[in-house]
Amino acid sequence: MRHNISRLRHFYLLFVLVFSYVCAQAQELLHVRFAPEKDYGPFIYQDESGQIKGLSWDILQEIAPAARLQIETQAPASLAYILEQAKLGKVELISSLRPTPERALYLGFTQPYVAIPAVLIRRLDSPTATLQTLTGARVAVGKGYAVEHFVREKYPGINWVLVADDREALLLMAQNKVAAMVADIASTIFIARREQYQNWRVEQNIGFEYQLSFAYPKTQTELGRRLELALSRLPVQRREAILARWLDTKSIENAAPARTWLQWGALLALLIAALIGGWEWQRQRGRHG
Repeated sequence: MRHNISRLRHFYLLFVLVFSYVCAQAQELLHVRFAPEKDYGPFIYQDESGQIKGLSWDILQEIAPAARLQIETQAPASLAYILEQAKLGKVELISSLRPTPERALYLGFTQPYVAIPAVLIRRLDSPTATLQTLTGARVAVGKGYAVEHFVREKYPGINWVLVADDREALLLMAQNKVAAMVADIASTIFIARREQYQNWRVEQNIGFEYQLSFAYPKTQTELGRRLELALSRLPVQRREAILARWLDTKSIENAAPARTWLQWGALLALLIAALIGGWEWQRQRGRHG
């Protein structure tokens, strides 16, 4: 009898030690190097004072404590440079990134936390055109952006001008050095306001949607698990507040051609509803998982 009690005590002590160790491991801070884009507002950018800001930054700040992440923010850079650093193993966390087959070779992705349509932008004083009619014309697009592969493959007859970011594309268009640019509508509105540039219009919804996620090295499954779980547990009300802070849906609707503004309004409503529904599903899954 005493022998059995002694064995039970040893088993209990062993259980307590193992449980304590597992809990300690679960609570351990995970150090990650975060590489922000320099100029991809309103999602992630560096302001005039050198501070990192944006929708993605706010979401990261919300989930980092719950995910037990110790963030080391690297110097802001272009997306093309950041992706090269990720391939070299010098980056653990990237925000505002759309999954693509090429990126999936070395990166894992969370569920998207925002979705925005990509559009064709032209100067107000330019004649009406679409990507189908711009064969041979110079059109700017972000180098390494997910939409670059899409448009180059679908419209090979266009003379694509690769730029570091959407701001450079807008400035080239303002100087009449390119006939048009392709970018997501939220980024275009943000940059045009900051540059006080009004001589532009949305010409075409090109049929490509930016579903932006956090990305991490494919080998770092623990980081991916923490990010996904923290995102799923972020209250919907907080997500909605962050979206509302950075995405001006009224301006997005107003930027669309008059003939399609109802379609755009419906599209945005569907995107937001789908995202919120996805967040709620993720939250419920996280609660029961």
